[in-house]
Amino acid sequence: QLQASGGGLVQAEGSLRLSCAASGRTFSNFRVGWFRQAPGKEREFVSAIVWGGGSTRYADSVKGRFTISKNSALNTVYLQMDDLKPEDTAVYYCALTQTIWSSLNDRSRYTNWGQGTLVTVSS
Repeated sequence: QLQASGGGLVQAEGSLRLSCAASGRTFSNFRVGWFRQAPGKEREFVSAIVWGGGSTRYADSVKGRFTISKNSALNTVYLQMDDLKPEDTAVYYCALTQTIWSSLNDRSRYTNWGQGTLVTVSS
């Protein structure tokens, strides 16, 4: 089971760092993705990282503002979010996949969804 944490209330242009930790499993051989779901909207892809090689991918809406990274020793994936905007307000989830690179943004390819953490950005 994955556990996302680090959400909270922040003003626009502020920063937050989310964490995704796994209990009872390792991320080896997986890709870890971050998704978000705003009220009344579908869950959308934010970013993903290949655990083994460290390659990363981002949605256009967060490119240049968000950074995904990993700590192998802690078996944890981070999402550093800078220059936050009100439209970033959502519940953020992490999940696992072994899908191919071109499908990393497809939420149907992911499993082991965590409970999510709420990020609220005020204007």
